[in-house]
Amino acid sequence: MKNLLFSFSLLLLTATSFAQEFIPYYGSIVEQCSQTNITTNLTEYQNLGLKKRGTPALQNTLDWLKNKYLSYGYTTSQIQEDSYTYSGSTAVCKNLIVTKIGTLYPDTYLIVCGHYDSTGGTGTNDNGSGLVSILEIARLLQNIPTEYSIKFINFSGEEDGLKGSQHFVSSVVNGTTPKMDIRLVFNLDEVGGVAGMTNDTITCERDTSNSPSTNNLLSSTMTNELMTCVSLYSPLSAYLSYAYASDYMSFQSNNEIITGFFETNETTHKHTNTDLLIYMDTVYNYNVAKAAIGATMHFAKASTSALVNQNFQSDYQVSFYPSPAKDTLNINIGTITDSAYTFSLIDAQGKEVLHKQIENAHLIESIPLQGLAGGMYLAILQTNTKKITKKIIVE
Repeated sequence: MKNLLFSFSLLLLTATSFAQEFIPYYGSIVEQCSQTNITTNLTEYQNLGLKKRGTPALQNTLDWLKNKYLSYGYTTSQIQEDSYTYSGSTAVCKNLIVTKIGTLYPDTYLIVCGHYDSTGGTGTNDNGSGLVSILEIARLLQNIPTEYSIKFINFSGEEDGLKGSQHFVSSVVNGTTPKMDIRLVFNLDEVGGVAGMTNDTITCERDTSNSPSTNNLLSSTMTNELMTCVSLYSPLSAYLSYAYASDYMSFQSNNEIITGFFETNETTHKHTNTDLLIYMDTVYNYNVAKAAIGATMHFAKASTSALVNQNFQSDYQVSFYPSPAKDTLNINIGTITDSAYTFSLIDAQGKEVLHKQIENAHLIESIPLQGLAGGMYLAILQTNTKKITKKIIVE
Protein backbone atom coordinates (compact mmCIF):
# COMPACT_ATOMS: atom_id res chain seq x y z
CA MET A 1 0.00 0.00 0.00
CA LYS A 2 0.93 3.57 -0.37
CA ASN A 3 2.10 5.66 2.53
CA LEU A 4 2.42 8.95 0.66
CA LEU A 5 0.53 10.43 -2.27
CA PHE A 6 2.43 12.59 -4.73
CA SER A 7 0.46 14.19 -7.52
CA PHE A 8 1.06 16.01 -10.72
CA SER A 9 -1.12 18.62 -12.40
CA LEU A 10 -3.74 17.75 -15.00
CA LEU A 11 -1.39 17.91 -17.96
CA LEU A 12 -3.07 15.44 -20.27
CA LEU A 13 -6.81 15.76 -19.71
CA THR A 14 -7.43 18.30 -22.44
CA ALA A 15 -5.56 16.30 -25.06
CA THR A 16 -7.92 13.32 -24.90
CA SER A 17 -11.20 15.05 -24.13
CA PHE A 18 -11.65 15.85 -27.82
CA ALA A 19 -11.47 12.15 -28.75
CA GLN A 20 -13.93 10.92 -26.14
CA GLU A 21 -17.60 11.75 -25.96
CA PHE A 22 -20.33 10.89 -23.50
CA ILE A 23 -22.13 7.73 -24.64
CA PRO A 24 -25.74 7.87 -23.43
CA TYR A 25 -26.07 4.09 -23.11
CA TYR A 26 -22.90 3.94 -20.99
CA GLY A 27 -24.36 6.71 -18.86
CA SER A 28 -27.58 4.76 -18.36
CA ILE A 29 -25.60 1.76 -17.10
CA VAL A 30 -23.47 3.92 -14.81
CA GLU A 31 -26.62 5.36 -13.24
CA GLN A 32 -27.60 1.84 -12.21
CA CYS A 33 -24.66 1.79 -9.81
CA SER A 34 -26.13 1.30 -6.33
CA GLN A 35 -25.17 3.30 -3.26
CA THR A 36 -26.94 0.63 -1.20
CA ASN A 37 -24.74 -2.09 -2.70
CA ILE A 38 -21.58 -0.09 -1.99
CA THR A 39 -22.47 0.48 1.66
CA THR A 40 -23.87 -3.01 2.25
CA ASN A 41 -20.86 -4.73 0.66
CA LEU A 42 -18.44 -2.56 2.65
CA THR A 43 -20.25 -3.52 5.85
CA GLU A 44 -20.17 -7.22 4.98
CA TYR A 45 -16.48 -7.03 4.03
CA GLN A 46 -15.66 -5.27 7.30
CA ASN A 47 -17.54 -7.90 9.31
CA LEU A 48 -15.30 -10.63 7.86
CA GLY A 49 -12.43 -9.36 10.03
CA LEU A 50 -8.65 -9.26 9.57
CA LYS A 51 -7.79 -10.95 6.28
CA LYS A 52 -4.16 -12.06 6.58
CA ARG A 53 -2.65 -15.12 4.90
CA GLY A 54 -3.48 -18.36 6.61
CA THR A 55 -6.51 -16.98 8.45
CA PRO A 56 -10.07 -18.30 8.16
CA ALA A 57 -11.13 -14.71 7.43
CA LEU A 58 -9.11 -14.66 4.20
CA GLN A 59 -10.80 -17.85 2.97
CA ASN A 60 -14.18 -16.57 4.14
CA THR A 61 -13.64 -13.39 2.13
CA LEU A 62 -12.74 -15.41 -0.95
CA ASP A 63 -15.96 -17.42 -0.53
CA TRP A 64 -17.93 -14.20 0.01
CA LEU A 65 -16.55 -12.75 -3.21
CA LYS A 66 -17.27 -15.92 -5.15
CA ASN A 67 -20.87 -15.94 -3.97
CA LYS A 68 -21.26 -12.31 -5.01
CA TYR A 69 -20.14 -13.06 -8.56
CA LEU A 70 -22.42 -16.10 -8.74
CA SER A 71 -25.35 -13.98 -7.57
CA TYR A 72 -24.65 -11.55 -10.43
CA GLY A 73 -25.05 -14.32 -13.01
CA TYR A 74 -21.45 -15.43 -13.54
CA THR A 75 -21.07 -19.19 -13.73
CA THR A 76 -18.67 -21.57 -12.04
CA SER A 77 -16.88 -22.04 -15.37
CA GLN A 78 -16.15 -18.30 -15.44
CA ILE A 79 -14.73 -18.27 -11.91
CA GLN A 80 -11.27 -19.65 -11.12
CA GLU A 81 -9.17 -19.88 -7.99
CA ASP A 82 -5.45 -19.33 -8.54
CA SER A 83 -3.59 -20.92 -5.59
CA TYR A 84 -0.01 -20.25 -4.59
CA THR A 85 2.47 -20.31 -1.72
CA TYR A 86 5.64 -18.33 -1.31
CA SER A 87 8.92 -18.45 0.58
CA GLY A 88 8.60 -17.81 4.30
CA SER A 89 5.02 -19.02 4.58
CA THR A 90 3.31 -22.41 4.39
CA ALA A 91 -0.13 -20.85 3.98
CA VAL A 92 -1.93 -21.45 0.70
CA CYS A 93 -3.25 -18.15 -0.69
CA LYS A 94 -5.69 -17.73 -3.55
CA ASN A 95 -6.46 -15.15 -6.19
CA LEU A 96 -10.03 -15.13 -7.48
CA ILE A 97 -10.38 -14.60 -11.24
CA VAL A 98 -13.67 -13.99 -13.05
CA THR A 99 -13.49 -14.06 -16.85
CA LYS A 100 -15.93 -12.49 -19.32
CA ILE A 101 -15.10 -13.32 -22.95
CA GLY A 102 -15.10 -10.54 -25.52
CA THR A 103 -17.00 -10.65 -28.80
CA LEU A 104 -14.34 -9.35 -31.22
CA TYR A 105 -11.04 -9.73 -29.36
CA PRO A 106 -11.60 -12.75 -27.09
CA ASP A 107 -7.88 -13.35 -26.60
CA THR A 108 -7.09 -9.80 -25.50
CA TYR A 109 -7.91 -8.86 -21.91
CA LEU A 110 -8.76 -5.81 -19.89
CA ILE A 111 -7.79 -6.64 -16.31
CA VAL A 112 -9.76 -4.87 -13.58
CA CYS A 113 -8.16 -5.69 -10.25
CA GLY A 114 -7.83 -4.98 -6.55
CA HIS A 115 -6.66 -6.88 -3.47
CA TYR A 116 -8.91 -8.44 -0.83
CA ASP A 117 -6.37 -9.13 1.92
CA SER A 118 -5.75 -6.72 4.79
CA THR A 119 -3.18 -6.06 7.48
CA GLY A 120 -3.53 -4.48 10.89
CA GLY A 121 -7.31 -4.54 10.77
CA THR A 122 -10.34 -5.26 8.62
CA GLY A 123 -9.07 -3.12 5.73
CA THR A 124 -12.46 -1.62 4.99
CA ASN A 125 -10.91 1.20 2.96
CA ASP A 126 -7.68 -0.62 2.14
CA ASN A 127 -9.02 -2.37 0.11
CA GLY A 128 -12.68 -3.10 0.70
CA SER A 129 -13.40 0.16 -1.13
CA GLY A 130 -11.72 -1.07 -4.30
CA LEU A 131 -13.38 -4.48 -4.08
CA VAL A 132 -16.92 -3.14 -3.77
CA SER A 133 -16.27 -0.89 -6.76
CA ILE A 134 -15.11 -3.88 -8.82
CA LEU A 135 -18.17 -5.85 -7.70
CA GLU A 136 -20.46 -3.10 -9.03
CA ILE A 137 -18.60 -3.05 -12.35
CA ALA A 138 -18.90 -6.82 -12.65
CA ARG A 139 -22.58 -6.80 -11.68
CA LEU A 140 -23.57 -4.19 -14.26
CA LEU A 141 -21.43 -5.53 -17.12
CA GLN A 142 -22.37 -9.20 -16.68
CA ASN A 143 -24.99 -9.12 -19.43
CA ILE A 144 -23.39 -6.49 -21.68
CA PRO A 145 -21.20 -7.63 -24.59
CA THR A 146 -17.72 -6.13 -24.75
CA GLU A 147 -15.36 -6.31 -27.70
CA TYR A 148 -12.42 -7.13 -25.43
CA SER A 149 -12.43 -9.84 -22.77
CA ILE A 150 -12.39 -8.77 -19.14
CA LYS A 151 -10.78 -10.46 -16.17
CA PHE A 152 -11.98 -9.23 -12.79
CA ILE A 153 -9.16 -10.26 -10.45
CA ASN A 154 -9.30 -10.19 -6.67
CA PHE A 155 -5.72 -10.56 -5.44
CA SER A 156 -4.53 -11.86 -2.09
CA GLY A 157 -1.01 -11.23 -0.79
CA GLU A 158 -0.84 -7.55 -1.73
CA GLU A 159 -0.08 -6.52 1.84
CA ASP A 160 2.72 -9.11 1.96
CA GLY A 161 4.51 -7.53 -0.98
CA LEU A 162 2.29 -7.99 -4.05
CA LYS A 163 2.64 -11.78 -3.78
CA GLY A 164 -0.67 -12.64 -5.42
CA SER A 165 -0.24 -10.41 -8.46
CA GLN A 166 3.40 -11.48 -8.85
CA HIS A 167 2.29 -15.11 -8.90
CA PHE A 168 -0.45 -14.40 -11.42
CA VAL A 169 1.92 -12.59 -13.78
CA SER A 170 4.64 -15.24 -13.62
CA SER A 171 2.42 -18.34 -13.63
CA VAL A 172 -0.63 -17.29 -15.65
CA VAL A 173 0.23 -14.27 -17.82
CA ASN A 174 3.68 -15.56 -18.78
CA GLY A 175 2.70 -19.21 -18.36
CA THR A 176 0.12 -19.01 -21.15
CA THR A 177 1.16 -20.09 -24.66
CA PRO A 178 1.23 -17.71 -26.36
CA LYS A 179 1.69 -15.22 -23.54
CA MET A 180 -1.56 -13.64 -22.40
CA ASP A 181 -2.34 -10.52 -24.42
CA ILE A 182 -3.27 -7.70 -22.04
CA ARG A 183 -4.85 -4.52 -23.35
CA LEU A 184 -4.70 -2.68 -20.01
CA VAL A 185 -4.50 -3.28 -16.26
CA PHE A 186 -6.90 -1.06 -14.30
CA ASN A 187 -6.18 -1.24 -10.56
CA LEU A 188 -8.47 0.04 -7.79
CA ASP A 189 -6.83 0.38 -4.39
CA GLU A 190 -8.06 2.47 -1.46
CA VAL A 191 -10.78 4.63 -2.97
CA GLY A 192 -13.00 5.16 0.08
CA GLY A 193 -12.20 8.77 0.93
CA VAL A 194 -12.01 10.39 4.37
CA ALA A 195 -15.05 11.09 6.54
CA GLY A 196 -15.58 14.78 7.26
CA MET A 197 -13.55 16.01 4.28
CA THR A 198 -14.63 17.26 0.88
CA ASN A 199 -13.96 14.21 -1.28
CA ASP A 200 -14.57 15.43 -4.80
CA THR A 201 -11.44 14.27 -6.63
CA ILE A 202 -10.06 10.86 -7.62
CA THR A 203 -6.38 10.38 -8.36
CA CYS A 204 -5.60 8.66 -11.66
CA GLU A 205 -2.26 6.91 -11.84
CA ARG A 206 0.08 6.40 -14.79
CA ASP A 207 3.33 4.50 -15.24
CA THR A 208 6.42 6.69 -14.86
CA SER A 209 8.89 3.92 -14.01
CA ASN A 210 12.31 3.81 -15.65
CA SER A 211 12.55 0.02 -15.67
CA PRO A 212 10.97 -0.77 -18.01
CA SER A 213 9.83 2.49 -19.56
CA THR A 214 8.64 1.10 -22.90
CA ASN A 215 4.95 1.45 -22.11
CA ASN A 216 5.05 4.76 -20.24
CA LEU A 217 3.59 6.68 -23.17
CA LEU A 218 0.77 4.19 -23.65
CA SER A 219 0.07 4.24 -19.92
CA SER A 220 -0.16 8.03 -20.06
CA THR A 221 -2.57 7.80 -22.99
CA MET A 222 -4.80 5.29 -21.17
CA THR A 223 -4.68 7.30 -17.95
CA ASN A 224 -5.64 10.37 -19.94
CA GLU A 225 -8.68 8.45 -21.19
CA LEU A 226 -9.43 7.32 -17.64
CA MET A 227 -9.43 10.94 -16.49
CA THR A 228 -11.85 11.85 -19.25
CA CYS A 229 -14.13 8.99 -18.19
CA VAL A 230 -14.15 10.42 -14.66
CA SER A 231 -15.47 13.72 -15.97
CA LEU A 232 -17.98 12.07 -18.31
CA TYR A 233 -19.50 9.50 -15.97
CA SER A 234 -19.15 10.85 -12.43
CA PRO A 235 -19.36 14.14 -10.52
CA LEU A 236 -15.70 13.84 -9.51
CA SER A 237 -12.67 15.72 -10.75
CA ALA A 238 -9.57 13.82 -11.88
CA TYR A 239 -6.07 14.43 -10.53
CA LEU A 240 -3.01 13.02 -12.28
CA SER A 241 -0.31 11.15 -10.36
CA TYR A 242 1.98 8.17 -10.80
CA ALA A 243 1.59 4.48 -10.07
CA TYR A 244 3.46 2.68 -7.30
CA ALA A 245 3.22 0.09 -4.51
CA SER A 246 0.07 -1.77 -5.55
CA ASP A 247 -0.77 -4.83 -7.62
CA TYR A 248 -0.49 -3.13 -11.00
CA MET A 249 3.27 -2.85 -10.40
CA SER A 250 3.65 -6.62 -10.88
CA PHE A 251 2.24 -6.07 -14.37
CA GLN A 252 4.31 -2.93 -14.91
CA SER A 253 7.47 -4.96 -14.26
CA ASN A 254 6.26 -7.33 -16.98
CA ASN A 255 6.00 -4.41 -19.41
CA GLU A 256 2.21 -4.29 -19.44
CA ILE A 257 0.18 -1.08 -19.76
CA ILE A 258 -1.24 0.06 -16.42
CA THR A 259 -3.48 2.69 -14.88
CA GLY A 260 -5.34 3.00 -11.60
CA PHE A 261 -7.52 4.83 -9.10
CA PHE A 262 -6.47 5.98 -5.63
CA GLU A 263 -8.20 8.33 -3.20
CA THR A 264 -6.94 11.91 -3.27
CA ASN A 265 -7.67 12.67 0.39
CA GLU A 266 -5.63 9.85 1.90
CA THR A 267 -6.80 8.03 5.01
CA THR A 268 -4.65 7.96 8.13
CA HIS A 269 -6.26 4.68 9.24
CA LYS A 270 -4.82 2.21 6.73
CA HIS A 271 -3.02 -0.84 8.13
CA THR A 272 -4.58 -0.27 11.58
CA ASN A 273 -7.57 -1.59 13.49
CA THR A 274 -9.33 1.71 12.85
CA ASP A 275 -9.52 1.23 9.06
CA LEU A 276 -13.30 1.15 9.40
CA LEU A 277 -16.41 2.28 7.58
CA ILE A 278 -17.05 5.14 10.01
CA TYR A 279 -13.86 6.87 8.84
CA MET A 280 -14.77 6.61 5.14
CA ASP A 281 -17.02 8.53 2.76
CA THR A 282 -19.36 5.98 1.19
CA VAL A 283 -20.84 8.54 -1.21
CA TYR A 284 -17.34 9.18 -2.55
CA ASN A 285 -16.79 5.42 -2.90
CA TYR A 286 -20.06 5.27 -4.86
CA ASN A 287 -18.94 8.09 -7.17
CA VAL A 288 -15.59 6.38 -7.75
CA ALA A 289 -17.46 3.20 -8.68
CA LYS A 290 -19.51 5.16 -11.22
CA ALA A 291 -16.36 6.53 -12.81
CA ALA A 292 -14.85 3.03 -12.85
CA ILE A 293 -17.94 1.55 -14.53
CA GLY A 294 -17.81 4.14 -17.30
CA ALA A 295 -14.07 3.63 -17.73
CA THR A 296 -14.36 -0.15 -17.90
CA MET A 297 -17.05 0.10 -20.57
CA HIS A 298 -14.81 2.50 -22.49
CA PHE A 299 -11.66 0.38 -22.26
CA ALA A 300 -13.44 -2.93 -22.98
CA LYS A 301 -15.47 -1.30 -25.77
CA ALA A 302 -18.87 -2.30 -24.47
CA SER A 303 -21.82 -2.30 -26.83
CA THR A 304 -23.77 0.94 -27.04
CA SER A 305 -27.19 -0.57 -27.70
CA ALA A 306 -29.71 -2.40 -25.53
CA LEU A 307 -30.83 -4.34 -28.60
CA VAL A 308 -27.36 -5.84 -29.03
CA ASN A 309 -27.46 -6.85 -25.37
CA GLN A 310 -30.77 -8.67 -25.85
CA ASN A 311 -29.30 -10.75 -28.66
CA PHE A 312 -26.22 -11.40 -26.55
CA GLN A 313 -28.35 -12.75 -23.72
CA SER A 314 -30.60 -14.84 -25.95
CA ASP A 315 -27.53 -16.84 -26.98
CA TYR A 316 -26.37 -17.21 -23.34
CA GLN A 317 -23.21 -15.27 -24.33
CA VAL A 318 -22.00 -18.33 -26.28
CA SER A 319 -19.44 -17.63 -29.00
CA PHE A 320 -17.30 -19.56 -31.47
CA TYR A 321 -13.99 -18.06 -32.52
CA PRO A 322 -11.97 -17.24 -34.51
CA SER A 323 -14.07 -16.85 -37.62
CA PRO A 324 -12.69 -17.46 -40.14
CA ALA A 325 -11.14 -20.44 -38.33
CA LYS A 326 -8.27 -22.48 -39.69
CA ASP A 327 -6.88 -25.32 -37.59
CA THR A 328 -8.80 -24.81 -34.34
CA LEU A 329 -12.18 -23.45 -33.28
CA ASN A 330 -12.65 -22.21 -29.72
CA ILE A 331 -16.00 -22.61 -27.97
CA ASN A 332 -16.91 -20.12 -25.26
CA ILE A 333 -19.91 -21.48 -23.33
CA GLY A 334 -20.73 -18.08 -21.85
CA THR A 335 -23.32 -18.32 -19.09
CA ILE A 336 -24.41 -21.89 -19.80
CA THR A 337 -24.21 -23.83 -16.54
CA ASP A 338 -24.55 -27.35 -17.94
CA SER A 339 -21.44 -29.43 -17.37
CA ALA A 340 -21.76 -31.30 -20.67
CA TYR A 341 -22.82 -30.51 -24.22
CA THR A 342 -22.51 -31.72 -27.80
CA PHE A 343 -20.95 -29.65 -30.55
CA SER A 344 -21.61 -30.23 -34.26
CA LEU A 345 -20.69 -28.66 -37.56
CA ILE A 346 -23.11 -28.91 -40.50
CA ASP A 347 -21.87 -28.16 -44.01
CA ALA A 348 -23.71 -26.33 -46.79
CA GLN A 349 -25.33 -29.59 -47.97
CA GLY A 350 -26.77 -30.26 -44.51
CA LYS A 351 -24.30 -33.03 -43.69
CA GLU A 352 -22.88 -33.33 -40.19
CA VAL A 353 -19.10 -33.25 -40.69
CA LEU A 354 -18.02 -32.96 -37.06
CA HIS A 355 -19.57 -34.14 -33.80
CA LYS A 356 -18.00 -33.82 -30.36
CA GLN A 357 -19.27 -34.73 -26.91
CA ILE A 358 -17.83 -32.39 -24.26
CA GLU A 359 -17.90 -33.58 -20.65
CA ASN A 360 -16.93 -31.49 -17.61
CA ALA A 361 -16.97 -28.42 -19.82
CA HIS A 362 -14.57 -25.55 -19.23
CA LEU A 363 -15.30 -21.94 -20.12
CA ILE A 364 -13.22 -22.37 -23.28
CA GLU A 365 -12.89 -25.62 -25.21
CA SER A 366 -10.77 -25.97 -28.35
CA ILE A 367 -11.91 -28.17 -31.25
CA PRO A 368 -9.40 -29.25 -33.95
CA LEU A 369 -10.60 -28.69 -37.52
CA GLN A 370 -7.98 -30.61 -39.49
CA GLY A 371 -9.42 -32.23 -42.59
CA LEU A 372 -12.38 -29.90 -42.98
CA ALA A 373 -12.83 -28.16 -46.33
CA GLY A 374 -12.98 -24.41 -46.38
CA GLY A 375 -16.42 -22.83 -46.45
CA MET A 376 -19.45 -21.81 -44.43
CA TYR A 377 -20.70 -24.11 -41.67
CA LEU A 378 -23.50 -24.10 -39.14
CA ALA A 379 -22.11 -24.58 -35.64
CA ILE A 380 -24.50 -26.12 -33.12
CA LEU A 381 -23.99 -26.31 -29.36
CA GLN A 382 -26.63 -28.35 -27.59
CA THR A 383 -27.23 -29.24 -23.94
CA ASN A 384 -30.17 -31.08 -22.41
CA THR A 385 -32.15 -27.84 -22.31
CA LYS A 386 -30.50 -25.35 -24.68
CA LYS A 387 -29.52 -25.13 -28.32
CA ILE A 388 -27.38 -22.37 -29.84
CA THR A 389 -26.62 -22.16 -33.56
CA LYS A 390 -24.27 -19.78 -35.30
CA LYS A 391 -22.66 -19.55 -38.73
CA ILE A 392 -18.87 -19.81 -38.90
CA ILE A 393 -16.32 -19.76 -41.71
CA VAL A 394 -13.51 -22.27 -42.02
CA GLU A 395 -10.54 -21.36 -44.20
